[in-house]
Amino acid sequence: MAITGASGSVYGIRLLRELPGEKILVMSKIAKMIIPRETGMRIEEVEALADKVFDDEDLFASISSGSFQYDCMFVAPCSESSVAKFASGISDTLISRAVAVCIKEGRKVILVVRETPKSAIMLENELKLARCGVVIMDANPGFYSEPRTVEDMVNFVIGKCLDRAGVCHDLYKKWE
Repeated sequence: MAITGASGSVYGIRLLRELPGEKILVMSKIAKMIIPRETGMRIEEVEALADKVFDDEDLFASISSGSFQYDCMFVAPCSESSVAKFASGISDTLISRAVAVCIKEGRKVILVVRETPKSAIMLENELKLARCGVVIMDANPGFYSEPRTVEDMVNFVIGKCLDRAGVCHDLYKKWE
């Protein structure tokens, strides 16, 4: 699980709270600056939601290797700058290296992209990743579940992420 420097850190925090099993967390430097501003949480509080935390500069961390086994990698929120790195194969941080490893090993990668509007360059980068099997999950809530609060809208997006990862949940009312 990675949190990059896009607005919407609440998505990453909510995922950390909902994901079952062992949770490994990496946050970019910018994410660490945005989280307290957007959520009022201290970085230590967010780190406490994970079982292991690695620094984004630690390219020797276990998750930087293809031999490290895990089910799914989420990047939530995912900045378009990160999308551009992933699409170009740039692996200069632990987050970008871990995503590159997931892609090359054929593992599930889900990016909760939080940017609007999108330029043609952004769309082309997302298309390139989608063609590699990466799930592009825009942070767009649905309204058929009749959300009443911001938390309801966040739950919808996170529920969609969990759906793609094969994790059962009751975060939003399914379409009937």
